Amino acid sequence: MTQEKDNAKRPEATLRDGSVKASIWRNEGDNGTFHSTAFARTYEDGEGNPRDTNSFTGTDLLKVSELARQAYNKSRILDRDERRAAFDQARQERPLDEQKTRGR
Repeated sequence: MTQEKDNAKRPEATLRDGSVKASIWRNEGDNGTFHSTAFARTYEDGEGNPRDTNSFTGTDLLKVSELARQAYNKSRILDRDERRAAFDQARQERPLDEQKTRGR
């Protein structure tokens, strides 16, 4: 499996509080890159295998709330970094003559 395919299946970031997690995913849309967040609670099934559910207990809801705040901030940072990288790449691809003209 190539690293690109392997990375496509993994979230950009995962935030945790006990058994509750927020996974931040990178997405491509018509207007560029954006990030979305999925919340889950990990538990062990009857055979001891880890499983995820989107059902939360009352005490888990406070964790979801805090993780939502953290995921919001992390998504903003990821979006900013993505825009910055795209700007830097476009700037490097611009012909040198155009760069000199704009610098005056």
